[in-house]
Amino acid sequence: MIGRDEAIGRGRPVDLRLYGLLDTGVSGTDGNRLAARAAEAVQGGCTLLQYREKSIPDARAALARIRAIHAALAGTGVPLLVNDRVDLALAAGVEGVHLGQSDLHPAEARRLLGREALIGLTLKTGTQADELYRLPVDYACIGGVFATTSKDNPDPPVGLDGLARIVFRGRLARGAAFPLGAIAGIDASNAAAVIEAGADGIAVITSLFGGESVAGRARDLRFRVDSALAARGVAA
Repeated sequence: MIGRDEAIGRGRPVDLRLYGLLDTGVSGTDGNRLAARAAEAVQGGCTLLQYREKSIPDARAALARIRAIHAALAGTGVPLLVNDRVDLALAAGVEGVHLGQSDLHPAEARRLLGREALIGLTLKTGTQADELYRLPVDYACIGGVFATTSKDNPDPPVGLDGLARIVFRGRLARGAAFPLGAIAGIDASNAAAVIEAGADGIAVITSLFGGESVAGRARDLRFRVDSALAARGVAA
């Protein structure tokens, strides 16, 4: 078990308000297009981005895509994470990685990536949230909140009530300031409700990258999130 100070990780705030997931199943595998859509998302107010590829048959091609996206974000201050693959995150020199419950343990990822890396974790249950106190992660995303077609998920959606319960236990484990986002099936119609349930932000795929006008979609989602946070009394 690691100590609480070490578990805090990089120790700098993570802005989860609008977390865009560049899923190759939705956005395709053209590196130039992915980079352009990433830039558009940031222009519209995206605060964090992730490269997600469900299966990676060609690691070299994936690495080239990740590097192209990272180059497009240079100077924006918006971090890029890689889903699951610590090796690709390290090779590409991006800001960090997002891990699932069956991926490399966060402690091992922290050892490989270093203290300054940004490490996120998916939470599906309250029991997993209880464990946050001893994990070297910088944020967590709870889900799936709603049903989604962007990922095969054998577990039923937790819904807004389940989200609120897991958020509560996550706050107990790591404190009120620990960033907790929500993922799966979130769009303009329910983004505000997710924030009202206690999330600090939303992780989105199709509602952001599932069509054209990415910057406009990002502006709309960001407005809804910021408005809901303000109504909750949280400074944006």
